[in-house]
Amino acid sequence: MRAARTLTLLLALALSTGLCQAQAQAQGTAALHPASFVHTGWAQTTGGQGGKILRVTTLAADGPGSLKAALDTPGPRIVVFEVGGVIDMGGASYTLREGRVTIAGQTAPDPGITLVRGELNLAAADVILQHLSIRPGAYGRPKRSGRDHDGITTSEGARRIIVDHCSFSWATDENLSVGGPRFKGATPDAWRDTTSHAITYSHNLIYEGLGESVHGKGEHSKGTLIHDNANRILLLGNIYASNRERNALFKGGAWGAMVNNLIYNPGSRAVHYNLIAHEWLDQPYQTGQLTLVGNVYRAGPGTAERLPLFTLGGVGDVQLYEQDNLALDRQGQPLPLTGRYTASSAQIIAVREPYLPAGLSWVSPRELERLLPLYAGSRPWARDPLDFKQLSDIAEDRGTLIDDETQNNPDGLPKRRATQRAFVEADWQLADMSPKAGWASLFKPGAR
Repeated sequence: MRAARTLTLLLALALSTGLCQAQAQAQGTAALHPASFVHTGWAQTTGGQGGKILRVTTLAADGPGSLKAALDTPGPRIVVFEVGGVIDMGGASYTLREGRVTIAGQTAPDPGITLVRGELNLAAADVILQHLSIRPGAYGRPKRSGRDHDGITTSEGARRIIVDHCSFSWATDENLSVGGPRFKGATPDAWRDTTSHAITYSHNLIYEGLGESVHGKGEHSKGTLIHDNANRILLLGNIYASNRERNALFKGGAWGAMVNNLIYNPGSRAVHYNLIAHEWLDQPYQTGQLTLVGNVYRAGPGTAERLPLFTLGGVGDVQLYEQDNLALDRQGQPLPLTGRYTASSAQIIAVREPYLPAGLSWVSPRELERLLPLYAGSRPWARDPLDFKQLSDIAEDRGTLIDDETQNNPDGLPKRRATQRAFVEADWQLADMSPKAGWASLFKPGAR
């Protein structure tokens, strides 16, 4: 019983995201909650706080009461769910252009909200998105047939965005990415201001990108791409598992930090940086900035032998700050922290000061495999069976690089029983969309 109470306490504490640090302190729990897991990074947004409440009442792909309708509604808003189950996007890409929005997947009744056969593109400012599962899938299409999907990506106009406590798998491009134009504007400062910036991806599960699937380029099992010149990008407390590459990839001139992430069973690349010459042509090369602190990388069955935590490719230099990272092979022996896959003159420039948001600290990497599986991903209080299996595979070193969602999972894309439950405004702290009864209340049978 004591162990069960301890687990419930850890989960309840960990589920309070960076948006509810003040509440945790008021309850006297902040000392038990790792400081690095309650930070919004450079995003510094309140999303749709103070706006109208929009209720999603149908699992239909479009139309009145749908998630798509809520995304398209202008003005500040908080999107809540009175349904649970699967939204089949039918191969579409939903583009969010209307910002000042909080999408609170935690309000959905079990089994929560899962999006399949499509992707979300965030092209707006001031967005908070929490507790959704997004599983695009190949859904029977021929290999290299095109129409590949990210889980979530961003594009021009994306800034001050937080994607937190979500689950991503089976994308045919990247599972979770930062996109945008490379060179819009006359100067490098203009490039950085025009493309995606001030984005935090925190506490997500990002796994099993599909390899030889529908992508026209062929093999494309990828975790996260941070596009050229994207900046103020924080990857905090995520789990990357069984993506062949891009765990994550920072491209030319990108500025970002990876703090307290667990990277398991990458194939040919864990974290890497690459400024690609033929994409930049006569544009002046920009130096990347990357901080890696408190991360754990553990090789798995599909990992290339002696693969480093970080590798440099391409033709551009990167400033790199590293501290408190662990890189281990399958027998627990150390792996290299840095390496390169380029013959160019590009350099890893070690720097003494980290590129980090103000006030961000990190926990010991020795704690990550105990803490992250308790709360990373969507709805830890009622684990999706796919997430539960993935966490078990990570723990038991059973990771697999896959080409199709039916590998090791004959049911393919999830089919969930549709449920309904009215959203009761009085039960929620609208400032941060946490339950007034505390996150631990979500573990009680029949509770919200």
